[in-house]
Amino acid sequence: MSAITPRLYPASRPRRMRKDDFSRRLMRENQLSADNLIWPVFVLEGEGRREAVPSMPGVERLSLDLLIEEAREAVELGIPAIALFPVVDADKKSELAEEAYSASGLVQRSVRELKAALPELGVITDVALDPYTSHGQDGILDEDGYVANDRTVETLIKQALSHAEAGADVVAPSDMMDGRIGAIRELLEREGLHNTRIMAYSAKYASRYYGPFRDAVGSAANLGKADKSTYQMDPANSDEALHEVAMDITEGADMVMVKPGMPYLDVVRRVKDELRVPTYAYQVSGEYAMHMAAFDNGWLDADTVILESLMCFKRAGADGVLTYFAKRAARLLAR
Repeated sequence: MSAITPRLYPASRPRRMRKDDFSRRLMRENQLSADNLIWPVFVLEGEGRREAVPSMPGVERLSLDLLIEEAREAVELGIPAIALFPVVDADKKSELAEEAYSASGLVQRSVRELKAALPELGVITDVALDPYTSHGQDGILDEDGYVANDRTVETLIKQALSHAEAGADVVAPSDMMDGRIGAIRELLEREGLHNTRIMAYSAKYASRYYGPFRDAVGSAANLGKADKSTYQMDPANSDEALHEVAMDITEGADMVMVKPGMPYLDVVRRVKDELRVPTYAYQVSGEYAMHMAAFDNGWLDADTVILESLMCFKRAGADGVLTYFAKRAARLLAR
């Protein structure tokens, strides 16, 4: 791009283009629509069940029958996809997370019924073991309590295959194990599941913003005071994120994820600028909880701040955003 010598005031008055709504719209650099939204949802066993998540006001765990009705409304609002997260009963959790790849598991049954009821809705499944482990970690522990990478990948590929066979459109490994994208892609290809997409959580940080999510899926108590810093990324690093994303794309990922979202928009921008791949970000539970606290106390205006926060993701280069505000934002955008 050739250098432009800026005109000086009064020859240039930038406020001229800001004076009216029509000219502000004409020069708007980024557009936000329902097409950019992915709605994360929590599913639990049973029928007619609806449980509030105390640390996430307005968010509920839903039994599948109620979730299908809520998902139907999401389709009507133009939201293209949901991301499915299970609330696993305590008696289904174990050291080796066997329930994660059960063909009759909660996620697998939910995928089949969601796709039967709403075939046009994209269904994204979380490939991770923390909802299923009795210790709350995202993998299988060795005798020293360390998450064993390759042993965990053996379980993750079984889980991803079970989701794909149930009809998931996108499997989304969020575990941060090395080599799991290549292993999953190889298995999907071998099983003829060529069009199952992989959304890799490639730059997932060992963040403290995840607390309310762990409450929602019931893994917080299992994890206790332990953390995930031996496999999730150090919040101080961004060059490392580019390395992780490049590896996952090379191994067969179709899309990549940066998580958390707004505190890491610099990483989103770098990924998009330097690698130019489909890039997504997760406006995580802690971000949602902070916003809701400010809204509930009257400190911020909810509708305008929700849309502003989501536009920030677009401006940073995200192609889409996982956000608990998805339905509310879609309604606002439809006005």
